Amino acid sequence: MQPSTKTYTYNRPVRSPIPAPNLSRQAHAIVIGSGFGGLAAAIRLGAKGYRVTVLEKLDDIGGRAYVHRRGGYTFDAGPTIVTAPFLLEELWTLCGKTMSNHITLKPLDPFYRIRFEDGTCFDYSGDPEKMRREVERFCPDDVAGYEAFFEAAQMRYRLGFKELSAVAFDTLGDLMAALPSMLRMQAWQSIHSLVARYIKNPKLRMVFSFHPLLIGGNPFSVTCVYALINSLERQHGVHWAMGGTGALIRGLADLILGQGNVIRCQAEVKEIRIENRTAVGVALSSGEIIDADIVVSNADTAWTYKHLIAQRHRRHWTDSKIERMKSSMSLFVWYFGTKQQYPEVLHHMILMGPRYQQLLADIFKRHHLAEDFSLYLHRPSASDPSVAPAGHDTFYVLSPVPHLGSGVDWATKAEPYRQAIARFLDAAIMPGFEANITESFVTTPADFQNRLLSFRGAAFGPEPTLLQSAWFRPHNRSEDIDRLFMVGASTHPGAGIPGVISSAKALESVLPDPGELNIRQTPSAHATLS
Repeated sequence: MQPSTKTYTYNRPVRSPIPAPNLSRQAHAIVIGSGFGGLAAAIRLGAKGYRVTVLEKLDDIGGRAYVHRRGGYTFDAGPTIVTAPFLLEELWTLCGKTMSNHITLKPLDPFYRIRFEDGTCFDYSGDPEKMRREVERFCPDDVAGYEAFFEAAQMRYRLGFKELSAVAFDTLGDLMAALPSMLRMQAWQSIHSLVARYIKNPKLRMVFSFHPLLIGGNPFSVTCVYALINSLERQHGVHWAMGGTGALIRGLADLILGQGNVIRCQAEVKEIRIENRTAVGVALSSGEIIDADIVVSNADTAWTYKHLIAQRHRRHWTDSKIERMKSSMSLFVWYFGTKQQYPEVLHHMILMGPRYQQLLADIFKRHHLAEDFSLYLHRPSASDPSVAPAGHDTFYVLSPVPHLGSGVDWATKAEPYRQAIARFLDAAIMPGFEANITESFVTTPADFQNRLLSFRGAAFGPEPTLLQSAWFRPHNRSEDIDRLFMVGASTHPGAGIPGVISSAKALESVLPDPGELNIRQTPSAHATLS
């Protein structure tokens, strides 16, 4: 059957197939999904000697990092905070290239401006002296505690990130080996509890505990191991990829194409084919069958197991186990462009609402859509004029909301919720801005479920609690199916660009060597680029 989907070429002139003799004898890997994790996995598979086909449901690559281009504006749909650039650089190095020759990363200072309900602001940066002065402005008595907290965060960065982020946690032995480090990090504590041990001022407790919300975690229940994010940012900075986060996605795709491998868009996988408890390929919604020697899913793991694999093949990831899993929060995101610029709005702003702990309890525990909210306001045109028409600004504003287990009917609730956010922004920071809007659209939890195929419309996979982290999170190597692997936000170590790229590194440690496989006789046409 001829493929009904397009082969990804970035709208470049059609090229002749890459000469590849004996491709039918080369081990073939299918990667489902083209998010950061899937693309990083494809690069590592290609470097390992696999022939790779990446299959993407949408009309363009990126998954949750999809790019919307409307009215001259560039709207990055998903991750916008680039940390740990060395993890990206590794992928270019694997392909014999230098990332800086292809991607320009711009360091941001400050990283974020955190605005509280009373209008006071904290500028969060990587400069220890500036940070001490900011802490002192709010509470001089907390300066010593702030410095002690960062020492604790540094230890968690060393043990939790440098030692464990690329460990696959494939066996109980992997868990046992990590236990001494988990004990040293006191991983059973929440990050808010850790911060509160050192810092007394309520606003400063928010400043130093909000980071897990960027990867789907409740600061009052997520493990304090995630204090590593504070240290990671200080050591390696927060950056913006010029041209948008999509520039990174395009750069990773170029690496895959340069390896002689293929990315196909509008190629939705409807089933992972299983024979003798082994993944042998996929079936697309078009009816096309593609054989493979291994299958790697960058799709949401709960969705993968529940919807792409028949229940008779699943002993571990049963429907009942999936239903019992705690899902992360979801997101409401309003994208808009304005014909006026707002220089008082920084690139990254966190706008705190009137409640902190109780709002998070509404989102994560009660699954209740509250009337108040805290927001992340993103203005990339503050750093990068290319993402908006001349003299215009590009924005998105993101509100953490409950996943679809809340029962909210977003078809009727989306517009009133957007209007409430608009009133908040108008009153707090951008008076009269709605009169200048020239482009506007929203994403809701329903879009995460229906467009991105995320279980319960959760934006970050399983909630990253202690008992849903490391060995307790869905494994990189499937517990149920041979030659089936997982990568991305819903596997170890979790969400965020560093997390999903590290998951591809962890995946590599459990992949079979392609030379050890009994190679299936797959058509060489799957390995050509046209």
